[in-house]
Amino acid sequence: MVQSSPGSHYPTSPVAAVQAAAERIRERWHGRAPEIGLILGSGLDRVVDALEAPRAIPYSEIPGSPVATVSGHPGRLVLGRIAGREVAILVGRVHYYEGYGAAEVTFLVRLLASLGCRTLVVTNAAGGLNPDYRPGELMLIVDHVNLPGLAGQSPLRGPDGGAFGPRFVGMGNAYDPNLRGLALAAAADLEIHLHQGVYAMVAGPSYETPAEVRFLRVVGADAVGMSTAFEVVAARQLGLRVLGLSLITNVAGEQKLSHEDVIAASLEAGPRLARLIVGVIGRAG
Repeated sequence: MVQSSPGSHYPTSPVAAVQAAAERIRERWHGRAPEIGLILGSGLDRVVDALEAPRAIPYSEIPGSPVATVSGHPGRLVLGRIAGREVAILVGRVHYYEGYGAAEVTFLVRLLASLGCRTLVVTNAAGGLNPDYRPGELMLIVDHVNLPGLAGQSPLRGPDGGAFGPRFVGMGNAYDPNLRGLALAAAADLEIHLHQGVYAMVAGPSYETPAEVRFLRVVGADAVGMSTAFEVVAARQLGLRVLGLSLITNVAGEQKLSHEDVIAASLEAGPRLARLIVGVIGRAG
């Protein structure tokens, strides 16, 4: 079994590697192909509790898959049903700062598409930049600022950048307007306060300096985190519809902040995010 580690390369072409991983999953999962894929960020795994007939597969048992190394990211693929819809959930993600390249970070997104997913829900824990945001609140992502991407890091970079679709991917409506409408309707029905804002991705793993927080506010970001944008770029190349949700875990630029603080905030607010996701899936056509 070929396993990926930080800095490693695909054992064969990227498409063949993803297809081989998908075939291994199908050998172990005899249910219907998933329609909706989810990526659960730091400590945000409560939506798994809503699964019917779940089947879990660790990333370490998926050929070619990178392995999550950060606390709060268990690193397993769970398949099952929510609200009558077949779903595939990535419980935890891998990050660029772990030493993986942008293409490796998006391996599992491409696997979800190969399994049959046509919709992707991405979640993350984020620091609030907007002064109106409070820890524990949720933000619907309407757009993003991909700072590593602007600096040249992209899952579409390199000779295999066009292997999964057009190399030059339009990002004008990266976060699907119809899915955003479903999320707002679900939030209203569930009486969940849902901000709408712009997410900024930074490479991490250090938190932002006060000067960097001021810069991010100037460029129009409402929340900041260390993930998501690469996944969305890869998903859009594959033609997937994307919904993005951020849990605001802290005020960006706080003097005293730790990963443990972020996880604790995520665990506290995770059930509310899970209810919103289940509500969206129940409305998705």
